[in-house]
Amino acid sequence: MEAEEMLEAVGKVLSSKERGFVESVDLSINLKNIDLKQPKNRINVDIVLPKKFKELRMGAIASGEIAMKAKEVGAEVIDPEELKRMDKKKARALVNRCDYFIAESALMALVGKSLGAILGPRGKMPEAIPPGADPVQILARLEKIARVRSKTTTLWVNIGRKNMDAKDIAENAAAVIKSVESRLERGWQNIASIYMKTTMGHSVKVA
Repeated sequence: MEAEEMLEAVGKVLSSKERGFVESVDLSINLKNIDLKQPKNRINVDIVLPKKFKELRMGAIASGEIAMKAKEVGAEVIDPEELKRMDKKKARALVNRCDYFIAESALMALVGKSLGAILGPRGKMPEAIPPGADPVQILARLEKIARVRSKTTTLWVNIGRKNMDAKDIAENAAAVIKSVESRLERGWQNIASIYMKTTMGHSVKVA
């Protein structure tokens, strides 16, 4: 769809009644003619959005320089020895606190042994940091991620906040739609409709 049409839809969404908090802006993509019982038809993707809109809580399982750099940008650092001593209660609390994790590649086996049973089902297994990589850049990219999971034929994706610039929300929406379309067997023909709304606002049809 045209950028002007997307921007117009965002404008209508943002014109909803003001609430006592900053509402989220969500995109709803309704699929059609697709059998989600078939694994090949399911969408399970992390989309890097053009515009950051939320502060995420990051966990870094690391030591040395990687741990130091991650801590400087606000990540919660867990060193290997601490991870080895962690009981199930503390492990669950850690996983609940953090939205995403990174880990030194050399520690991935330890992470799998210690936290895999908790992280795996929640889709929070860490992104491995190879030797010499800059964790700051990886954390910055993770802060722009929107997770899309096709549990049903309606996909709900958080793309922004109501206090954002309309153009930024429109860019995020377009990125999500493009990514979802590219992963559908018949592309746009598998999309029945697309709506956008704020947390408590009215739905606006996008396509």
